[in-house]
Amino acid sequence: MGDKSIQKKQYIIDVATTVFGELGYKNVTMKDIVDACDISRGGLYLYYESTTQLFIDVMKSQAAAGNDFTSLISEDATAADILLLFLQEEKKDIFRKKNNLNRAYFEFYFDQKPSKADNIYKKKFDNNVKMIGKLIEIGIETGEFTCEDPLAAAYNIVYLVEGLKSTALTLGLSPDSFDRQILYILQSLGIEVS
Repeated sequence: MGDKSIQKKQYIIDVATTVFGELGYKNVTMKDIVDACDISRGGLYLYYESTTQLFIDVMKSQAAAGNDFTSLISEDATAADILLLFLQEEKKDIFRKKNNLNRAYFEFYFDQKPSKADNIYKKKFDNNVKMIGKLIEIGIETGEFTCEDPLAAAYNIVYLVEGLKSTALTLGLSPDSFDRQILYILQSLGIEVS
């Protein structure tokens, strides 16, 4: 693929991210993407045969962008600082109005049921558990955290965040409610939060 084709494909992914964020996964048609991108139907089909194929690339793009969280970490950050930063970024994701893909993710996975090997969301989940588990281990070593089972605590944190995403979409969730749930988890690790 030439540079122009790569740029065009990325443009389609970027625009589709907004469309999926607004409409979810199930409601998006190829016509919606054509209209939003202001390209011909044939032009879109040069790159994508279906909204499913396009959404998979949107998820891959988002997963790659999600790794930018590490660029926000200061050199002198403690394990607690990094965990708090991660949770703040997750909170921003939950309450972001534009390009919030959480609804689309859930719809996609309920509809498509990809294999474990192809499950981008599961890979993100597993990476978050691994990262948080490592942070907790480091925090225990430095005396920041108290915890008997870092891996179980990491799973609890990630399950809580994922549950809050679902709750925000189905029942509604206020930022204060998010903060209360996170505070409870942090206190269970012995972290003093002001």
